Amino acid sequence: MNRLSTERRAQIIGMLTEGASLRATSRLASVSINTVSKLLVNIGDACAEYQDGAMQHLSCQRLQCDEIWSFIGAKAKHVKPGHPADFGDVWTWIAIDADTKLVPSWYIGGRTTTDALEFMRDVASRLDTRVQLTTDGHQPYIIAVSRAFENQIDYATIQKLYGPDPAEDQKRYSPAKCIGIEKKVIIGDPDPDHVSTSYVERQNLTMRMNLRRFTRLTNAFSRKIENHAAAVALHFQFYNFARPHKSLKNPYPRTPAMAAGVADHIWSLREIAALLD
Repeated sequence: MNRLSTERRAQIIGMLTEGASLRATSRLASVSINTVSKLLVNIGDACAEYQDGAMQHLSCQRLQCDEIWSFIGAKAKHVKPGHPADFGDVWTWIAIDADTKLVPSWYIGGRTTTDALEFMRDVASRLDTRVQLTTDGHQPYIIAVSRAFENQIDYATIQKLYGPDPAEDQKRYSPAKCIGIEKKVIIGDPDPDHVSTSYVERQNLTMRMNLRRFTRLTNAFSRKIENHAAAVALHFQFYNFARPHKSLKNPYPRTPAMAAGVADHIWSLREIAALLD
């Protein structure tokens, strides 16, 4: 690959972080799709490495966690014996700070207790303070949180109860109606007013809007797990460091990283591209 200038890298990164597919980016930037793919993997690795070092000794007070589904190559039910080993369903586990909107940790894998434990150990390793945590009722969280935090946490689950909506005629693309919620204290003494997963669920929507690989009913899914991981790392680099969050306007526009004390300014796309240097 011919070496791209930092400005050209920034142009391509800007398209990718705003939801353009690899081929759309290739056409708009007038470069080959192989160039875009290689840049994505390289910059994704650099972003993951940078954030791993930057997200340390955090003082988060309230975290919310959830997992979002996608797939590599084919959905699990369509995987055939001749397909690569990484084909099938893949889950991205996400933690978000309810106050600063920072995403300090994510994990890509399955949806088992082992995956939950790996994710929660990573979350716990980045914190310097006791935290209140909320997740949904997914059972692997219960064991993982207890082991990772050694019960030194205020932890509760919230389970949404769904049912049919009599006023809704077409069901195929309409979500079920939420008819109630059930909150349950698991460990410690969490504040019931802050037992919620609303922010992390909104982050899931942000990922679906800005990462074509997570968009439903599309052919933009990942074909390789390394490309998928790189795209997620780039997304969170842009989200945490480069895009001011609308809820963080006072006293001035800030990114989640600025609000959490991890950064002191809004990153430009050129700064993200310069991570490769």
